[in-house]
Amino acid sequence: MSAVSIAFSEGNSSEIVGERLSRAGQDDLVRGLAAVVTHLHQLVREVRPTAAQWRSAVDFLTEVGHAADERRQEWVLLSDLLGVTALVEDINSQRPKGATPNTLRGPFYRADAPRLPLGADICLDGKGEPLSVSGHVRDLDGKPIAGATVETWQANAEGFYENQQPDLQPEFNLRGVFQTGADGRFAWRTVKPSGYKVPDDGPAGQLLGRIGYPLRRPAHLHVIVSAAGFDTLTTHVYDGCDPYLHEDAILGVKPGLVGDFRRAGEAAGRPAWALDFDFVMARARPARRPA
Repeated sequence: MSAVSIAFSEGNSSEIVGERLSRAGQDDLVRGLAAVVTHLHQLVREVRPTAAQWRSAVDFLTEVGHAADERRQEWVLLSDLLGVTALVEDINSQRPKGATPNTLRGPFYRADAPRLPLGADICLDGKGEPLSVSGHVRDLDGKPIAGATVETWQANAEGFYENQQPDLQPEFNLRGVFQTGADGRFAWRTVKPSGYKVPDDGPAGQLLGRIGYPLRRPAHLHVIVSAAGFDTLTTHVYDGCDPYLHEDAILGVKPGLVGDFRRAGEAAGRPAWALDFDFVMARARPARRPA
């Protein structure tokens, strides 16, 4: 075959790169890269950016990388806002009917939250309207799951996570890890979270904000539930009265994840609230064998 017949061109660009990739084998990584190349080249052919516009796109991605650190993951935020994280979750976390659905973890998770006794107060600064959270972890047959780990984190009453405000909130404020009792019950005290606008001080929020993309999140609690023999559940519990419930910026609201944050009197002159919510876990599925 002559050099001219295999010269790189708009018409064969992805095939040429794909052929080079195929020389490395046919494992998942190679197939994934080949798919990325195919779709990326098709996107470029459709959009037809100028060289300056493509450099701007690369500059934007560079800015996203610079905005990511140990306290903030701008790449995760971008993936969340574009619905990619929600799509990946939906593909990989199919649940049987009756099981609590998965949602995305979000960019403000910390893996080092403290383990606390049931009933502990995770609000460390006393700011906000008190909220008592309780419920059970059960299997699909309704049986309690003892010893399940329930990890929670949330925004405060002003809509900010502790790792967004390291100089204004105490370390690990509104974060905690609990273990269910023999009856599968969990309980902790906190404050009623506020909905919020997702961060728009970084490149992801600034770009989407300029075009009027929805950037509000309804009030919610984050929860990860894990137990031996069960699929780990990463999910949210949303405030059913939040006005932005139907326009969640990261597309996480699903039937079965809307909670009843009900008024429960007053505490120290402030409204007090209560939330009862059960999590239903599915048995772990056999691990998929690599191709």
